[in-house]
Amino acid sequence: MNLNKDGFVKSSLFLISSLVRGVAMSKSAGCCKRFLHYAFDYETPKTLVIPSLGVGFVFRFTQFLVVMYVVGYVCVVQKAYQDTDTVISTVTTKVKGFAFTNTSDTEPRFWDVADYIIPPQGDHSFFVLTNMVVTPKQVQSRCPELPSPSTICVDDCNCVEGHSDPRGNGIQTGLCENYSTTARTCEVLSWCPLEIDTKLPEHALLAAAENFTVLIKNSITYPKFNFHRRNILPHVNSSYLKRCEFSRLTDPHCPIFRLKDIVSEAGEDFQDMAVKGGILGILIDWSCDLDWWAGECLPKYSFRRLDNKHPVNNVAPGYNFRFAKYYKTADGEETRTLIKAYGIRFDVIVFGTAGRFSIVPTIVNLGAALSFLSLVPVVADWFLVTCSRKRDLYSRHKTTHLTEDADSASVSMGTTYGTQ
Repeated sequence: MNLNKDGFVKSSLFLISSLVRGVAMSKSAGCCKRFLHYAFDYETPKTLVIPSLGVGFVFRFTQFLVVMYVVGYVCVVQKAYQDTDTVISTVTTKVKGFAFTNTSDTEPRFWDVADYIIPPQGDHSFFVLTNMVVTPKQVQSRCPELPSPSTICVDDCNCVEGHSDPRGNGIQTGLCENYSTTARTCEVLSWCPLEIDTKLPEHALLAAAENFTVLIKNSITYPKFNFHRRNILPHVNSSYLKRCEFSRLTDPHCPIFRLKDIVSEAGEDFQDMAVKGGILGILIDWSCDLDWWAGECLPKYSFRRLDNKHPVNNVAPGYNFRFAKYYKTADGEETRTLIKAYGIRFDVIVFGTAGRFSIVPTIVNLGAALSFLSLVPVVADWFLVTCSRKRDLYSRHKTTHLTEDADSASVSMGTTYGTQ
């Protein structure tokens, strides 16, 4: 009897454990099946064909605009498929020319490069002297200041010993002296006689400077592409440099420029500009497309006036500075010739960008183009449900609301799955 009971208990326990294992296995199999469906089931969008010429035109026209933007602007104009680099440049200049002056204010004189190029070397720029006010034989002494509201005096009380005005010409001694028969000014310690810079020649003294020439030597490199180039092209030799002169029509790659031509291309008259001076820019553009033959990478020259030239508010026009030449007399006294130099400063400005095909910007911009194309259906859908005459009908078919307790609806949706 006890054996039967024990066998019955064991059988019951075995049956229960088998059922538990079966339930667990079935649950595990169900979870695994749901996971597999979740991971590997294929989902496809529902396609709704709208037989409307208006909506179709909006869709295709928007696609056309996006494609034209990508192909025409991004690829052709901006060349977004290229990697780019900016230019690194060095410039040296050499001016040549001679002039002769013979006026009533100055002695006859021959001028060469050492006289009118100041300073002899410049960083991407050079200055050509065209006009001047010369004050010769100055010595350190005492002399009456030039008349002005701050220097005119009646007696010594109006002059302060040791006072110096930055706009004046020296340090006051405290004395009031006769400047002329009609004016008295404070005496100053300075280089005398004082400079009178109001007597500027109306015509440039070095008018012949318009025929001076300048050789511009420019070397550039694009380090990212290991590309090097000079504005003196490979076919140029010494004999060619001795006879060539830049001309936009006949010789656009000659590196020798006549100063008059530079000023004329900047829209100015050399003789007018030479009286009070100015600043001109010589622009060299090295923008190159290195996907083509590298020999097509050539400099492009242009010229522009850089200083302000206002027809009405023309205060402090031109460009000038002072320098002096010092001498010793026979008795050891130091003298100098002061020159207020007017002239044209030429600034050589080099710029440019080079591009070459690279797979990275190509992929990046291609992805951006595809993202723009993905916005086209959004525009078409907006026109569909907003501007079309049958927008209510299109809205009902475009949006489907599914109720979970309506099995028939699910079946009907299955029959219409595909293209309508």
